[in-house]
Amino acid sequence: MKYKTRFFAFFSVMVLFNLAANFAHPVTPTVIKDLNLHDYMFGVALAAMMLTNFLLSPFWGKINVYISSRVSLLICCSGYGIAQIWFAYATTELMIVLARMFAGLFTGGIFVSFLTYIVNMAKPEDQAKYLTINATVKSVAGAFGYMVGGLLGEVSVKLAFLVQAGTLLAVAVGFFLICESDSSQGLGEVSGQQLVREANPFKAFLDSREFMCTAFVLLFAVNILINFGNTAFDQAFNYYLKDVLGLTSSYNGIIKAAVGFVSFVANMTLCIWIISKTKIRRSMVLLVLVCALSALGTALPVNIGIFILFSVIVYAGYSVSVPVLQNMVAAQADPAQRNLVMGFFNATQSLGSIAGSLTAGFIYSLHVKLPFVCTCLIYFIGVLAALGYALTKKRNSLQ
Repeated sequence: MKYKTRFFAFFSVMVLFNLAANFAHPVTPTVIKDLNLHDYMFGVALAAMMLTNFLLSPFWGKINVYISSRVSLLICCSGYGIAQIWFAYATTELMIVLARMFAGLFTGGIFVSFLTYIVNMAKPEDQAKYLTINATVKSVAGAFGYMVGGLLGEVSVKLAFLVQAGTLLAVAVGFFLICESDSSQGLGEVSGQQLVREANPFKAFLDSREFMCTAFVLLFAVNILINFGNTAFDQAFNYYLKDVLGLTSSYNGIIKAAVGFVSFVANMTLCIWIISKTKIRRSMVLLVLVCALSALGTALPVNIGIFILFSVIVYAGYSVSVPVLQNMVAAQADPAQRNLVMGFFNATQSLGSIAGSLTAGFIYSLHVKLPFVCTCLIYFIGVLAALGYALTKKRNSLQ
């Protein structure tokens, strides 16, 4: 298979994965309501998954050196599919938390493997473009996945989960057949004792000292903060539609489809223009500022139409900021350390998501608008971190 054909097939299967990965999200509030669980469970359930995602992401980045991204994708997509079957039949809070934690063991490996495969296999001149496509597919296909999941949920909540699981198992095979091996060492070249050490997630975090510097600290801070803000907003938004506005899962899906369309247009125009034509560090500051101001709009007592309009802008701003930030991190990384750096990048995304989902879940019960206020504040802190990075890079360029 030719280089461009292989990457086209890779991104096509990635679209299917990101569609399927979001089938369960619009029906999760219905699950919580039908089982009479606590309101905070919408945040706790996602945080449980993101916790194991966070712990294992650096490990997957390191282990891909030995088993390749294609094998990781086979293992992780299959594991994620099995986890969603568990989630479909969970009936208690403990069962849901355990199912979500099991899923998180594998989701980190999937998103890390997407990044490592691109940085390892793409030609240097295509890397920024393919990283942009990766982030665009995640946000746009994910949004349309909400729509499909919402419509499936109108037929049966369990149907959404089972179709999701079946699709995840199918894409596991698809990735394995399409991708080339990108491992730089074979499993036979590493001892069992060393592999056990590599499997320690905390050692993988300690290994980040090999590349960490002020610029990376600020970039990862931005990553944590925008994912904190986006996850808190997203989780509260989904539950708010069901709990306060009384909308069914299909409405949630339709709104997210609109978000997907806006995000696609923004990523194919604004995002590419930012990466290729602007000082990217300055543009990042403005992107996070747009998210902060839009989140402020959702926190105000506005009518439903204005609330949804501001929400779409928040989602679109985040969608554009992710490929821009990925490009900044990949450009900052030394080629020999990119697997570890991208694993750490995914881990900090998960860390932000853990904090965002837990915070949104617990403060929602105090007041339904508090998560939106929190999102606004977190994004404003993100503006400061992005500004700090921009000033650091400017100072270094003058030295």
